[in-house]
Amino acid sequence: MKKDAVRQVMELYPRIYFACHTRHVRDPKTQRLLSAHQASILDHLDEREPLTLLDLARHMGVTPSTMSLQIEQLVRRGYVSRERASADGRRLQLRLTPAGARVREASSVLDPARVRGLLARLTPAEREAGIHGLALLARAGSEQSAEQSKRRKKGRGRLPA
Repeated sequence: MKKDAVRQVMELYPRIYFACHTRHVRDPKTQRLLSAHQASILDHLDEREPLTLLDLARHMGVTPSTMSLQIEQLVRRGYVSRERASADGRRLQLRLTPAGARVREASSVLDPARVRGLLARLTPAEREAGIHGLALLARAGSEQSAEQSKRRKKGRGRLPA
C-alpha cells in the first residue's frame, strides 16, 4: 500500500468530519443538551457489562479525577449508574442506564442536515462514487474491528482468574 493513500485518508477525513459533525447531543425525551464529550462517554458504556471508572479514564486519555467529575454529572442526570465492584469495593463500576441508552441511540456524531448540505454540493455521479468509497472503507473497518475483537477475547482467555 502506498504511504500516499494513508496520508490522503488522514488529510481528507478531518475535513469531512469537521464539516458535518454535531457539537452537542440532545436527549430526545427531556431535550437536555449534552456536550460531545459527555456523549462520547455514553458511547463507551454498556447497559450490561460494567466498566470501571479507571479503565474508562485511561481509554479516553483523561485523569480519573476528570472522569469522575464528568461521570458525576451523567449520574445526576440519570444517564449512568455507578456502583462498587463486588470483588473490590474500592473500584467503581459504571453502566449505562435506559435513559443513557436512549441518548446514545438518538445521537450521532454527524448532523444529518450538514451531511445533506455536503452531498448537495456533489453531482449525482460524484455522490454515488463517494458513497461507494465510504462503503468500502466501512466494510474494511468492520472487518478490522472484528479481527481486533477476536484477538482481545482470545487474549482474555489466557489471563489467570
